[in-house]
Parts: sequence; structure tokens; C-alpha cells
Amino acid sequence: MQMEETFSICARTGGVHRGDGRKLDPWTWAWRPAAPPEAGESHDGVGVLSHLAGQVDRRSLPVGVIGPREATAAQLDTAQALGRRLGDLGLVVVCGGKGGVMEAVCLGAREAGGLTVGILPDAGWRGANPHFALPLATGLSEARNAVIARAALVLVAVGGSYGTMTEIAYGLHFGRRVIGLDGAPDLPGLEPAGSVEAAVALVADALLAEAGLS
Repeated sequence: MQMEETFSICARTGGVHRGDGRKLDPWTWAWRPAAPPEAGESHDGVGVLSHLAGQVDRRSLPVGVIGPREATAAQLDTAQALGRRLGDLGLVVVCGGKGGVMEAVCLGAREAGGLTVGILPDAGWRGANPHFALPLATGLSEARNAVIARAALVLVAVGGSYGTMTEIAYGLHFGRRVIGLDGAPDLPGLEPAGSVEAAVALVADALLAEAGLS
């Protein structure tokens, strides 16, 4: 298991630093060489995203949430709670734009003031669920599953269906981290999470690792 990395938030500037001293540029989403930070608070990945959420000059990062239209009541509750937490952290929720898990996660994100993006299978946008700020009509039918997996930097699956499994497979094929919640298929490469908070911690870890690839 990968050890959780901690980050320092500079007491004077509010900048986020890694243990090697490099500073996160929240617009280019990359770690840059920097002078050693003044003493400040230590945070995990979720704490870093929470710190950045209120800043204007930072890039909003897309997190894909996938799951079935025919979801259980528990899965809908989980998806809504997940959306709310992602919205709290200033992250963009990207999903398929229809009902079930997709609608529930968008409701949660919208409640938190987050941005929701729907990658719709339809040729028109009016078939989107009512909680999307940005519905994108692709006209690609189920092939839009690959677009979701490619567009998101990390994927969270809530529950499972054949369509969800294709999105998981695409995500793993594209080198994305894929996290599973509440009945997600037990597939090789998928990282199970026991709770919404555990899933959000894995999302934060994946996004901060993405910054190290620049």
C-alpha cells in the first residue's frame, strides 16, 4: 500500500509545498522549484484540495463519477454524498448525464456549489438530468463512455452495470486510477474504498500525483 504523502502550507504565503520543497502551481497543476517555505501547517491531500478550493487562480480538475441508471437507494445516497464532497473541494464532476448514480452525484455537487459536466450519449442536450451546469451532447451513444474515461483525471465507480464496467475498463486502459464504492465490480486494477471519505482521499492522492507528471 502506498504511504500517504503529507504537504506543508506556508504560514505567510499559503502556498502548498511537498517534502522536497517544491511548490504547487495551482493553475498549471505542476510542482515547481521554490524557496523553502516558512513554517506552516501539515496537511494530507484532502486538506490541500480544501485549502485550494476557495482560491480564484487555480484550475478546476475533472473527476469522473460512473455508475448505473438502475441504482439502489444506498448507491444513490452514496453518489449524492460523493458529489457533495467533490463540490466542496472545488472539483468538477464529469459523468454520463443521465439518471441513477449520474443524477444523484450531480445533485450533491450542485448542492455544494460545484460544477457538473455531462457527457451525453444523445445528439441533443435536453435529455440531461436537471442538475447539470454544462451538458455536452456528443451523439456518440454508448461510445461516449470512452470520452468520460479519457476526460476525467480519476474515476470513481458507485455500483456497477455493464456500462459501468466498460467505463472502468476504458479508465484502466487509459492509465487512470479507478476507485470503487458501494458494490462496484471487483475487477483487477480497481481500488476499493470503504466509504465516501476514503474514496475522496484516494481521489486527492491521484490528483496530486498527476501534478507530479508535469
